[in-house]
Amino acid sequence: MIILRPKSLCCSHEAIQKTADFIKERITLKPTIIIPIRVMKMLGVEALLVSNAAGGLNRKLKLGDMVIIKDHISLPGLALKNVLIGPNDEHFGTRFVPTSNAYDVKLRLAFQAVAQQQGHSRIVHEGIYGHVGGPTYESPAENRMLISMGADVVGMSTVPEVVVARHAGIRVFAVSLVTNISVLSEDSTEKANHEEVLQTAATRTAILGNLFTELIARIEN
Repeated sequence: MIILRPKSLCCSHEAIQKTADFIKERITLKPTIIIPIRVMKMLGVEALLVSNAAGGLNRKLKLGDMVIIKDHISLPGLALKNVLIGPNDEHFGTRFVPTSNAYDVKLRLAFQAVAQQQGHSRIVHEGIYGHVGGPTYESPAENRMLISMGADVVGMSTVPEVVVARHAGIRVFAVSLVTNISVLSEDSTEKANHEEVLQTAATRTAILGNLFTELIARIEN
């Protein structure tokens, strides 16, 4: 049993396992991404809250800033790597899923209100997430291309989960924590490294946790 202020959730391991087994029999593509989201849907989850570590493309962003995602640019998705490619399961959603409203406006506004209430509005922004495949960090030329396309931050995750959730009719909120500043010049001595990502994430863990806790408390049933 999980009790979070006025919200209470009760999860049965046996029920979750049976649901996961049922879904696994029905899909063959990206099961590690699709199964958890569809299990949530079958358990009655109505809103998915996602956070990720991302590189800062927008030069106004600083290490430790948070960027509420309002839209995304998915290079894998545009290159025939969309997580929904394959037979569609009508039990969860229609074949063609609009993503113009992928990130719930009310949840975004609620997070901004929570950030202001807790005194963190200075580090909370809103922007566009550039999704790349990884596992390599982006080259300077790739970063400049993403900036020209309108991306504010860049990362290797989140979009597949968001797409699966929206396919199933689940509301989505996502926020990026800027854990490194993306390199834009080939002559720069700076380079992205995983240690910096972990160190920056550690400095914001408690703040992000408090923001999410209050956001969850404000979500309407």
